[in-house]
Amino acid sequence: MTVLKKLYDHLFVVAVVIAYVIMFILRPGMGIDSLKNSSYYLKEMLLIMPVIFVLTALLDLWVPKEKIIKYLGTEAKTKGVVLAFALGSVSAGPIYAAFPMCVMLHKKGASVRNLVIILSSWAVIKIPMLLNEVKYLGIKFMVIRYILTIIAIIIFSWITAKIVTKEDFPQTEEIPGGLSVNTSACMGCRLCTKNYADLFKMQNKKAFVKSQDVKIDMDRLFTTISACPVNAITYVETPR
Repeated sequence: MTVLKKLYDHLFVVAVVIAYVIMFILRPGMGIDSLKNSSYYLKEMLLIMPVIFVLTALLDLWVPKEKIIKYLGTEAKTKGVVLAFALGSVSAGPIYAAFPMCVMLHKKGASVRNLVIILSSWAVIKIPMLLNEVKYLGIKFMVIRYILTIIAIIIFSWITAKIVTKEDFPQTEEIPGGLSVNTSACMGCRLCTKNYADLFKMQNKKAFVKSQDVKIDMDRLFTTISACPVNAITYVETPR
């Protein structure tokens, strides 16, 4: 049962491995080319994602929650939409680099609608992309495509905001005493379990807090919190 559970927990990875095996058997040449392409993108992710995690953690520390709510929250309305388009358009890097940042923004109060706009803008209307589009396809094509894309993004962001609620996002795991782990931000680096194995555990490649019955060594806890590369661990002292 344990083996089956592990396979189920990593169903996507298992499916990819099976697909590669079948490809190598039926079309060896295609399998080799696919493996080379996958290796390229994996190397790219390994180079880019640590930098993105660090930048996201710094933004999480430097940008107050009140500012995110004011400019990207549900009450931001038009100014929130404009800012979301701007953030996505001036971004750099592949689209998957936007996901950790959007997790942080949502945690601080950004609306679902504005998250969709940021991700969509990042993917299809980045400024460097538009410049290349003009070069190869012409200004008229770019302008028409840009306008229609913006209209489509606004429509789809509104629809998504009506369907997806806050409860649909991965929830932060909390225990009494103010200690919590943002499992959606956790990258599974295991530093917390190495630094404080009595308090943290790993489950499905995510960190969790063990039972609150353990007596917490505050110096050790704050050292562990500081070591987290994505600032996923928080502690707020509750009044006695």
